[in-house]
Amino acid sequence: MKVGFIGLGTMGASMAANLQKAGYELVVHDIRRAAAERHLAAGAVWADSPKSLAEQVEVIFTSLPGPPEVRAVALGPNGLLAGMKPDTAYFDLSTNSPTLVREINAKFAEKNVYMLDAPVSGGPKGAASGRLALWIGGDEQIFNRHKKVLDAIGDAARYIGPIGAGSVAKLVHNCAGYAIQTCLAEVFTMGVKAGVEPLALWEAVRQGAGGRRRTFDALADHFLIDSYDPPDFALRLAHKDVTLATELARELKVPMPMANLAHGELTAALNRGWETRDSRVAMQLQKERAGVTIKVDPAGIKAVLERDTKA
Repeated sequence: MKVGFIGLGTMGASMAANLQKAGYELVVHDIRRAAAERHLAAGAVWADSPKSLAEQVEVIFTSLPGPPEVRAVALGPNGLLAGMKPDTAYFDLSTNSPTLVREINAKFAEKNVYMLDAPVSGGPKGAASGRLALWIGGDEQIFNRHKKVLDAIGDAARYIGPIGAGSVAKLVHNCAGYAIQTCLAEVFTMGVKAGVEPLALWEAVRQGAGGRRRTFDALADHFLIDSYDPPDFALRLAHKDVTLATELARELKVPMPMANLAHGELTAALNRGWETRDSRVAMQLQKERAGVTIKVDPAGIKAVLERDTKA
């Protein structure tokens, strides 16, 4: 299979190199030809435009900064759509707008070609080592047809759902990470200002209940299955703990806007009469505001966890 790759930056360069290591013939393009030197030296062919690249390959990958670049590469005058052969596929590895992804997919479908969103997660180290998650949205048959080449890029290529689903998953992941980062900055500055040495504080909390577990696994206990009784940790106790933390922050004059938001949510949940239910029942408030119902079959959650343990 001849593969096209556009966007040879920090992430793209490593992903393209891994495709070459897996034995795929590569045609490459970037706004800077110099970015392709290592790939050309390893046998890749240079294309002067996205259109020219598309005319030569069976499947295309892009790794680009954001929506404007993806739109230009996919739909521009010398873009991919102008050169793609019928029944060929394009996977965008960028972190992209679900709205744009769906727009591109619709225009591609008119010409009997496929666009799938395939954002990756794992950072530069993961791109280099091949330890990357790929979240694919689009036609499932096309995903299955190209699973082997996707596996040359990352070790966890998963079909998420219809077009745009991969991009939504990536935005959920990244936004959660930066919100958590903001919370960690708050509580750690409070802890250090309260007199605890930073290394000792970090060493202590990473061995706590939250530190020993993968971030998103806790969602499976109560939130995803919509069950908060009996409690693992009662709401009234969680409210007490966050009250103590925010009181300490005020004593130390440490701003804690995120923690205060969390305290407000717990207080609102208490006012519902939920004090003896599991503390994560406060997450129900956001479900109500968003107007969504989430209730996952526990057997499905168990299957995911067992699959990942085996992997």
